[in-house]
Amino acid sequence: MVHSLRRLPVLTLAAASMSCGRVPPAEDALASRAARLGQELILVDTHIDVPYRLIASPDNVAGATAGGDFDYPRAMRGGLDVAFMSIYVPASYQDKGGAFVFAEQLIDMVEGLVRDHPQQFALAKSVADVRRGSGRGRVVFVLGMENGAPIEQDPRNVRHFQARGIRYITLTHSKSNQLSDSSYDDNRPWRGLSPFGKQIVAEMNRAGVMVDVSHLSDEAARQAIELSTSPLIASHSSCRHFTPGWERNLSDELIVALAERGGVVQVNFGSSFIDDAYRVARQAGSDELDRYFEEQRIEKESEDARAYRDSYWRDHPIPRPAVGRVADHIDHIVRLAGVEHVGLGSDFDGVGDSLPEGLRDVSQYPNLIRELLVRGYTEEDLRKICGENLLRVWAEVEQRAEREPAP
Repeated sequence: MVHSLRRLPVLTLAAASMSCGRVPPAEDALASRAARLGQELILVDTHIDVPYRLIASPDNVAGATAGGDFDYPRAMRGGLDVAFMSIYVPASYQDKGGAFVFAEQLIDMVEGLVRDHPQQFALAKSVADVRRGSGRGRVVFVLGMENGAPIEQDPRNVRHFQARGIRYITLTHSKSNQLSDSSYDDNRPWRGLSPFGKQIVAEMNRAGVMVDVSHLSDEAARQAIELSTSPLIASHSSCRHFTPGWERNLSDELIVALAERGGVVQVNFGSSFIDDAYRVARQAGSDELDRYFEEQRIEKESEDARAYRDSYWRDHPIPRPAVGRVADHIDHIVRLAGVEHVGLGSDFDGVGDSLPEGLRDVSQYPNLIRELLVRGYTEEDLRKICGENLLRVWAEVEQRAEREPAP
């Protein structure tokens, strides 16, 4: 099904008010309205890296935590209803094995959080579960798998992980894998998706698991969009328009193609994703860190590497962009494809200490809502952006799966 695109001009609130002969609302009134909307709307964030964070730092996120970007009290202040917990499997497991087992452990961890803290967290496996569970004083967890490596070589594992609650799979991550070429990897053996990857896209459609094109090479993303019979998502990607040449963000062409299939781009909040000057400076520092780890023979994902990396960035701070830069990316997607095709995929707890001013953790979603109000977005627009667009896609994926013939 091809969805028509609605390209909308985005006005600032000031411009809209002037055209009606009114002055913009007072600053405090606008902030209060944004806070109210944050509590009233179903707010869905499709990418939060709490499970992997808890491996290194086993905080009790049911209470206030000193570190990290997510905990229950802050989520309640920010109005977060639905948090897709990232079942992130590092590319190293593709080489050494154990991807399936590691993913299982992370899923067990999320289930344990829900079991141990039923007043704070719930687990959802369907859109109906989300709608029943939201607004009841709990954060509803949904599972998204970042890196398809745990499927290993067995297509039956798609059904296995679907039964465990996985509702999207990012086909690859930082290195090309058995399914797809990666935007981060110069080694691209498949020139897009592998034959097995194409088989897995079809199996995900049948199983009702959303296909996620974040991290894919351009050619892989194009092929996934062409092959999928259900709408797709980019769970945590922003616009390449603002980061020229950086393939990890989506090109205008891919944004439009995704939207034409009914999909949605969930905007990443990380400063490298939203601001090119920050990205270039951050990349230079990352390259320096990589050289140091190689010289010292330190494994990049070891605790020693993490500690050194944290210390390095504390000593070499880079000026952060502001929350308005995230709104710029939302504006761009709306202009290209319409307000029905954009949402929020923060990457909280996944981008380190590199979040923009005003969006440093899950308590601060209202700052983005306020910025969008300033730019003239209506409450209906915000309802779509904050969660309904993603829920629409997920519901369609569910419905199509019920009609898909068996292989």
